[in-house]
Amino acid sequence: MSKLFTALLTICIVLGLYISASSQVLIYTKNGKDGYIHDNIDASVKALQKLCKQNNLTSDVSDDPAVFTDENLKKYKTLVFSNSNNEGFDTDEQRQAFVRFIRNGGGFMGIHSACASERDWPWFHEMVGGLFVRHPKLQSFDIKIVDADHPSTYFLPDPWKWEDECYYIHHLNPDIHVLLAADLTTITDDKRSEYPGETWGDYIPIAWCHEFDGGRQFFTALGHKIEYYDDPLFLKHLEAGMLWSMKKK
Repeated sequence: MSKLFTALLTICIVLGLYISASSQVLIYTKNGKDGYIHDNIDASVKALQKLCKQNNLTSDVSDDPAVFTDENLKKYKTLVFSNSNNEGFDTDEQRQAFVRFIRNGGGFMGIHSACASERDWPWFHEMVGGLFVRHPKLQSFDIKIVDADHPSTYFLPDPWKWEDECYYIHHLNPDIHVLLAADLTTITDDKRSEYPGETWGDYIPIAWCHEFDGGRQFFTALGHKIEYYDDPLFLKHLEAGMLWSMKKK
């Protein structure tokens, strides 16, 4: 074996390791001690792992906030908060490691109740794009495709008829680029006058993307039921959102 070939092989191995490390995804599912915990977490994790594998991405899964250190987060290209809820971190050091990850260009994807994580941390709400308020009962409703050209939406019918918990969200970051909106005229809700009332007219954002504080974020409020994580359209929605957060096509 020539020295040149050996050198090239070494470079390829090192480069391959670097690409693999920079392509890792952390699937995070922590729920606080108090509050609702979704029964869909296992299904969402399996679906996300499959999507990662299909795209030649390695993935780790954790509900332990101890993974949020500067050194450990260097492994990841994007962090997926899948149906997390309530307190997402135990210490301020963990929160600041998360902030530094975002500010260093890290990606983030939030699924469903991720918008209800860290409810007392305004920076987190801004990063996600909004904060959960409440939802009416699970039911079928129409979804308007606001941006039909985005990788996570272009394949969806308009309107997209879907059954879910329609999340009502406030403290929306004005920087978000809305992708999907729920048609409130198709939703039965005897408390609508309390919120959202007339705030959003007949539509309220339920999926969006944006770039905030150096990072790239995608959020979808959909995904309550276990069986949704076998639905081809929903999975394609998640896959494209995850890749978008990583700046991948």
